[in-house]
Amino acid sequence: MDRKPNLKFDRAQLAPGENLCEHCTAKCCRYFALPIDTPKTKRDFDFMRWYLLHDRASIFVEGSTWYLLVHTTCKHLQEDHRCGIYHTRPQICREYTTDECEFEDSFTYDQYFETPEQIHEFSNALFYSPEAFRTPCPDPTQLPVV
Repeated sequence: MDRKPNLKFDRAQLAPGENLCEHCTAKCCRYFALPIDTPKTKRDFDFMRWYLLHDRASIFVEGSTWYLLVHTTCKHLQEDHRCGIYHTRPQICREYTTDECEFEDSFTYDQYFETPEQIHEFSNALFYSPEAFRTPCPDPTQLPVV
């Protein structure tokens, strides 16, 4: 069966009992996000910078929760966007519902970081200290004699 998801479909258009997954490209099988500790120090942000040095990783914040997002496709996702191990899939997949999935792409993040430079700049702004940029007064005994 050649199944072509309708990318412009709105879930409100579903007939009663119709499965939203029949119209989707399996976004939920193309990444995973894990909550991570809220960064509190420059060292914590440096670890996040390290995460972002890896290919296909990003970090986002929703509310007060920080997440490591890994953009990678499940090994068992088939070309027709269906699960190749549906009957033996992990429990997390069994419990997942389409009630709050990203089908319509209407979601936004409170903060989103894609590059190590972004997290580094954010950290520098967060831990900004005017004293760190002040030039110390010169020692008058060390000044050249003119």
